[in-house]
Amino acid sequence: MLEIRNLRKAYGRHQVLHDVSLTLHPGRIHGLVGANGAGKTTLINCLYGLETDFEGSIRDTAGPELRQRTGLLPYEPYFYPRLTGREYLEFCLQARGRPVPDFTGWNQLLELPLDQYADEYSAGMRKKLALLALLVQDFQYLILDEPFNGLDLEANLLLREMLKRLRQRGTSILLTSHILGAMTDVADEVTVLVAGRVRRHYQADEFGTLEADLLADLHGEKLAQLAALL
Repeated sequence: MLEIRNLRKAYGRHQVLHDVSLTLHPGRIHGLVGANGAGKTTLINCLYGLETDFEGSIRDTAGPELRQRTGLLPYEPYFYPRLTGREYLEFCLQARGRPVPDFTGWNQLLELPLDQYADEYSAGMRKKLALLALLVQDFQYLILDEPFNGLDLEANLLLREMLKRLRQRGTSILLTSHILGAMTDVADEVTVLVAGRVRRHYQADEFGTLEADLLADLHGEKLAQLAALL
């Protein structure tokens, strides 16, 4: 279990995160939503160790090696030039000292041109390649930043099924998404982040009010104007 308690992060005088607390449980999918600038990326960077100068605590109750047990899918995966998809996968595994498996079965599922240069892939193919690099490793925690972004309908549906099966295996998943329907279809709980603060935690049986609450939080002043126009 991953516990985040009173996490605070500032860049100079600009406070980005204010006492953020949440818990990632094994075998559960935790959604994180918020407008641009709400602090989602900063929170993810703190969790993964890309930011270390913060206050509060991030603790894995199973042991200290959180980075080794955690896989990150960034919003825009980066690929070195002139590196094929297959070489990228091998690089990711070898960097963690893990054996390189046969990718055939996985690639029949995701249908990627592994012997072509990864930096020539489409946005959706890049997202699937970065995801594949996580799936072939046995991570206890997965942090997925906008995993549905750039995927077509077919890949989107397949990803939802993958996430559900990972949950069944006991993987703990934190994901962000601007596509509420995709998130609430797979998530067990959702945390709303507004201006670096946790506005509310929602359990699955409360998702029916999530969209209306977000609309009121993010566009409260505009709703009256909209009513006058439409």
